[in-house]
Amino acid sequence: MSGGPRRGPASRYGGVWRGLLLAVLVLMPGVVAGEFLLQVLPHPGFTVLNDALAVVFGCLFGWISVGLWISLAGALLLLFRRRSRLKVPVATPGDARVALVVPVFREDPHPVCARIESVYRSLEAAGRLAQCDFFLLSDSNDADAWVEEEVAWAGLRARLGADARIYYRRRRLNIKRKSGNIADFCRRWGSQYRYMVVLDADSLMTGEALGRLVDLMEHNPSVGLIQTLPAAIHQNTLFGRVQQFASRLYGPVFAAGLHFWHMGEGHYWGHNAIIRVAPFVHHCALPRLPGSGAFGGEIMSHDFVEAALLRRAGWEVWLEPALEGSYEETPPTLLDELRRDRRWAQGNIQHTRLIFARGFVPLHRVVFANGIMSYGSSLLWLAFLLLSTAEVILHVLIPPRYFPRAHVLFPVWPVWHPEWAAMLLWFTLAILFVPKLLAIALAIVNRRTRGFGGAGRLLAGVFAESLVSSLLAPVRMLFHTVFVISVLIGRKTQWGPQARGDASTGWREAARHHGPGTALAITWGGLVYILSPSYFWWLLPVMGAWVVAIPVSVWLSRVGPGRKARDLGLFVTPEETDPPALLRLYRQALAAPGLARCTAARGFLAAIIDPGVNALHCALLRPSESRHEGMVLSRQQLILTAIKDGPAALSASDRLRLLNDRDSVAALHWRVWALRTPRARYWLTDDMTPVDRPTPPPFVQMHH
Repeated sequence: MSGGPRRGPASRYGGVWRGLLLAVLVLMPGVVAGEFLLQVLPHPGFTVLNDALAVVFGCLFGWISVGLWISLAGALLLLFRRRSRLKVPVATPGDARVALVVPVFREDPHPVCARIESVYRSLEAAGRLAQCDFFLLSDSNDADAWVEEEVAWAGLRARLGADARIYYRRRRLNIKRKSGNIADFCRRWGSQYRYMVVLDADSLMTGEALGRLVDLMEHNPSVGLIQTLPAAIHQNTLFGRVQQFASRLYGPVFAAGLHFWHMGEGHYWGHNAIIRVAPFVHHCALPRLPGSGAFGGEIMSHDFVEAALLRRAGWEVWLEPALEGSYEETPPTLLDELRRDRRWAQGNIQHTRLIFARGFVPLHRVVFANGIMSYGSSLLWLAFLLLSTAEVILHVLIPPRYFPRAHVLFPVWPVWHPEWAAMLLWFTLAILFVPKLLAIALAIVNRRTRGFGGAGRLLAGVFAESLVSSLLAPVRMLFHTVFVISVLIGRKTQWGPQARGDASTGWREAARHHGPGTALAITWGGLVYILSPSYFWWLLPVMGAWVVAIPVSVWLSRVGPGRKARDLGLFVTPEETDPPALLRLYRQALAAPGLARCTAARGFLAAIIDPGVNALHCALLRPSESRHEGMVLSRQQLILTAIKDGPAALSASDRLRLLNDRDSVAALHWRVWALRTPRARYWLTDDMTPVDRPTPPPFVQMHH
C-alpha cells in the first residue's frame, strides 16, 4: 500500500500540457505589459530605472493574470458541469477504518468538542459512524488549557455515551508543531486505519461528505490524498462577513480552475482532507532543513510539502471542489488575519529551499513558487511604487536631455501619453475583476443567487466587497512586505493559537499596528504632492488606504456593523439562508451543558481542588515515571511552596511540571483539602468548604 504508481495518468497525459499552456498564458501577458509600460514612460534618459520598472511591472502583471486563467478554466468547468476525473463510485459503506484527527493548540475546548459532536451525529445519521474513530490531539502548553480540554472531552463522552470512540491525548513535547502531532498519531495508531481525515479546530464536515471521500479513495487506489474546498461559516464581524461572502462566491470558481490545471498534482491545505495513511507514513516524514534563521529548522508550512512528497512517490493528490459539506471558520478581524499571514509568510518563503529539491514534479514546484509569490508579490508592488516615485522625482528635478547621444541632429522630445497609462490601468483592473464577474455570471446562470439573498443583494454585496478589498489590499501589501523582509533578515515568528469567534480591534491596538503605515503615507504622499501634484492622484488609492487604515480596521472588526449588514441581507451566504443540518447540530451541541463539577474552579485550580476533575486528570496520566531523587525532591518543594503561598506562587512551567506527575497532583489535592489554616483562602473560595477527607464522586470509566 505504500508504493503506489510512479506516475499516475493524471500527470503524464494531462498535467504536462496544461502546465505548459498555463506558463505561456502567464508569461506572454507579462512580457507584453512590460514592453507597453516602456512606451508609456515619458523620459528617455533614465534607461536603467525604466527597465527596472518594466521588469517589475511585467512580473506583477503576469502574476495577477494567473488568477484570471485559473478562474476562466474553473468557470468553463462549472458552466458545462464537467465532472471530476476521479472515478465516481456508488455510495456503498465498506469496512475501511477511518480516523478523524483534530490537532489543537490552546483552543477553547468547548466549541471544539461541540464540532466533534456534530460531526459524530452527522456520521451516525449517514450510517457511517461504525467505521470512524475520533482523536483529539492536544499540543497545548498551558496548564489551564490542558485541564479544560480534559473536562470538555469528558463532557463530550458523557453526552455521547461510553461506547463513543472518541479519544484524547496530549503530547508533552510540542515537536514540529501540528505536523509533528499528526506524525506522532500515525506512528502510534496509524497502522490501525486505512485513511485519516485531518480536521482543524474550527473544521466541520458532514457525514455524507466524509462517506463520499472514503468511497472516492476506495474506488481510486492510485490516489493518496483528496482535498475538499471548505466553505467559510459563523462570521459576525463585518470583516469576517465580507471575507466569508467573498470566499463562498468566488472560491468555487477558483477551486474548479485549480482542479483543471493541476489534476492529480493538486493542493493540500492541511485540513478538511482525507489521506491514505500507509503511504503518508512511508513517504511524508518531514526533514529538518539545515542552517539557522528563518530558512532553517523545522518545516512550518508542512501541507504543501506533504502533498509534493506523496506525488513524488507516485500517489495522486486531488482537489475536489464539487464536494459539498466541508466548512471552516476564518479570522474575525484584519489584524488576526495578518497575524496568521505572518506565520504563513515565513513557512511559504522557507519553501525556496525546496523548489529545486530532487524528485518533485514540475507542478508542485510551481505550487511552492506560487506560495512564495503570495507574499513576495507585495515586495514587488512596493518596489514598483518606489521606482515609479523615483521616476517622477527625477523627471521633476533633472532637466530632460534632448540630445541623449552625441552627433544627433534632431532633439528627442519626452512624450507623455496619459491615455496609454489610463488604458494600461484599466486593463490591469479588468484582469483583477474578471474573476469576480465570472463568479457572478455563474451564480446567475446556475440559479444560485437566492443563497446570497437574491440577485440584487448579490450585486450589492460584490460592489461593497470590492470597495472593502480595494481599501485593504494596500494595507495587506505593506504588512506582507514587512513580513517578507523580516523573514529575509532571519527573524522568526512564534506559532501561537488561532483567533476564533467574535473579536474586535481596539483603537490603541489599531494605532500601534497601522500607525507606521499612516505616517509613511502622509510623508510619502505629501512629498509627491509638492513635487508632482498630477502623479499624486495616481498614488492616492494606495496612500489613502494607508491613511484611513486605523479607523477602517477598527470599524470592520465590530460585530454591530456585521449584524446590521446581515439584517439588510448583505454578505449573506447559502449556509445562512438555508442552514444545513450539520450547522444546526453544531448549535445544539454548543448549547449543551459541560461536565458537572463539584466546585467553581477552572483550569489548573480545578485539577487540584475539584475531586472529579482531579480524578479525571490522574486517570489520564501515565504512572509517575521519574523516581530520580532530584526530580522527586523538586516536585515536593513545589507542593510545599503551593501549600504555603498558594497557586499564585507557581509559575506556568511549575504548574505544568506538577500536572505531568500523577503522584504530585494527587498529593497536592489531598494536602489542599486538608488545610485548616488561613492558607486555605489561597485555594478555596466561599463555595469550596474544606473538609478533612473528601470522597471523590463516582467516576465513569472512560477509555484512556
